Amino acid sequence: VEEAFYCTDRVMTASFHKYGDGFFPGTGHMADNGSGTAKNYSINVPLRDGVNDDTYWQLFEPVMTKLLARFQPGAIVVCAGADSISGDRLGCFNLSIDGHAEAVKFMKSFGLPMLVTGGGGYTKESVARCWAFETAVLTDSDVANELPRTDYHEYFSPGYKLKPTFPVLIENANSRAYLDQVKAAVFEHLRHIQHAPGVQMVAMPPDAYIPEFDEDLVAASVEGANLGVGGMFGGEARFTQVDHDKFIEHPAEFYGGGLRAQ
Repeated sequence: VEEAFYCTDRVMTASFHKYGDGFFPGTGHMADNGSGTAKNYSINVPLRDGVNDDTYWQLFEPVMTKLLARFQPGAIVVCAGADSISGDRLGCFNLSIDGHAEAVKFMKSFGLPMLVTGGGGYTKESVARCWAFETAVLTDSDVANELPRTDYHEYFSPGYKLKPTFPVLIENANSRAYLDQVKAAVFEHLRHIQHAPGVQMVAMPPDAYIPEFDEDLVAASVEGANLGVGGMFGGEARFTQVDHDKFIEHPAEFYGGGLRAQ
C-alpha cells in the first residue's frame, strides 16, 4: 500500500509493524517516508518484539491523532491485519483481541467515511475471533464472549471464548525510551507536511471573458441598420461577434410556421 502512494501527497499512509532482525518483508524503516513532493507523507512506526496493548496504545493514539489533525483526510482505509494478535504463527506481538479492536474503534471515532479490510493473520482461530469482534465494534453491536455452537466449535477449544486470555509468549522489547524516540521522529515528519492539497480556484483569464449580452441594444442596432439610419451608433450596426453568434439559428429551426430556408 505504501509503495502505491509513495510519490504522491494526495494519500497519506501510516504503518505500525515489526521491523528488524530480517523480519519479512524488510521494509518500513522510519526513514522510508515518501519521495519528492510526497516527502513525509508515508509514516512508518517500527516496533520491536513483544508489543502489548499498553505499548501499542502509547504510540498509536498520539501518532494517529497528530496525523489526522495535520493531514485532514476525507476518508480512512484501515488494514486490520490480525498477525499482531498474541500467539500468531508468524507474528511476534502480544496484542489481545480487545487491544487490537481498540485501534479500529479509535479510528471510527473521528466520524469520517471508513473502509476496513483484513490483512495478515496466520492462526485461523485468532483471525476469526479478531475480525468477528471488530465487525461488532464497527456496527455498534453487542456480542457475547461465549461462542455459540457451530460446526467449527472445536477449533476454539478449550475455552470457547470470543476474547480469550492469551499467554505471553514473547518478552516485550519496546522500552519507554525507544517508544519516545520513535514518537519524536514521527512527529518531526508530521511537522513538515501541509494539509491535503485541494484544487485551487483561479480567476478566469481576460481573453476568456464573455461580455454580458444586451438583447435590446443589439436589436435596436440591427433595426437601425436595416432602416438605413445607422441604429444607435450612427452609421452601422455595431455589436460583437459573441452577440452576433447568439442570433444564428440551426437550418432545421422552426420559424414562422414552417422551416426557414438558409
